[in-house]
Amino acid sequence: MVFGQVVIGPPGSGKTTYCNGMSQFLSLVGRKVAVINLDPANDALPYECAINIEDLIKLSDVMSEHSLGPNGGLVYCMDYLEMNIDWLEEKLKPLIEDHYFLFDFPGQVELFSLHTNARNIINKLIKKLDLRLTAVHLVDAHLCCDPGKYVSALLLSLSTMLHLELPHINVLSKIDLIENYGNLAFNLDFYTDVQDLSYLQYHLDQDPRSAKYRKLTKELCDVIDDFSLVNFSTLDIQDKESVGNLVKLIDKSNGYIFSSIDSSAVEFSKIAAAPLDWDYYSIKYMVTRLDRKTTNLIVLPQY
Repeated sequence: MVFGQVVIGPPGSGKTTYCNGMSQFLSLVGRKVAVINLDPANDALPYECAINIEDLIKLSDVMSEHSLGPNGGLVYCMDYLEMNIDWLEEKLKPLIEDHYFLFDFPGQVELFSLHTNARNIINKLIKKLDLRLTAVHLVDAHLCCDPGKYVSALLLSLSTMLHLELPHINVLSKIDLIENYGNLAFNLDFYTDVQDLSYLQYHLDQDPRSAKYRKLTKELCDVIDDFSLVNFSTLDIQDKESVGNLVKLIDKSNGYIFSSIDSSAVEFSKIAAAPLDWDYYSIKYMVTRLDRKTTNLIVLPQY
């Protein structure tokens, strides 16, 4: 079985920085990692990618040849990749034996909430290569500072979960920078656990733009509450404990923690229900922080 992550999220949510930091963290804990760049608009990669979609198709060529804008060009590129999925499968096969995959997808949200091309690509890889993938959906934490934007992030997360039908973890990224955008109306737990959204109504009414759509907002919040699917983990990519805690959740969701266990169904159930308490940090090098400017891990020898 081969495990990995499908890294998605709106533009600016930190997907590329996440892939860079996560690949280095997983390498330090002993996993061989292959990062697959499937974003044809990402031409400045801070990490070394094993497979790059630009070897198949380039966004700039699509835009000039077909007179498309960036959004239409990305949809075209994903359609083209779906039609040429054999190219990606052949590139992945030599890595299947011993690698953990990180798929860095484009930031166009329509690809994961409306269009079927990205979902079809993922499903074909899962079926043909027997992959165990978790969708890691990044949302910039500063959206919590604006009740209207937070509700929008919830709707996007919910629609993406329902559309992709994968094991799914929503992440508030850049949580270390959230204080730079002002005070939160509630404790952080309110936003991560997605508690009673009716409490947001008062704060939404303070904004004339939001007050105008008060009834619509209430109905949307009711939809989110009725599904009761969305919650968030937090991530500070500079903090090893934060990254480690997220890795534990991901490993539990895609089954990585069970891959080396030979036990009964009862024991598997116990592990699935119990909190994860093993130490991801007992490694040769201790990760101290991720330099945000260079996106390089700063490590110190552990004696």
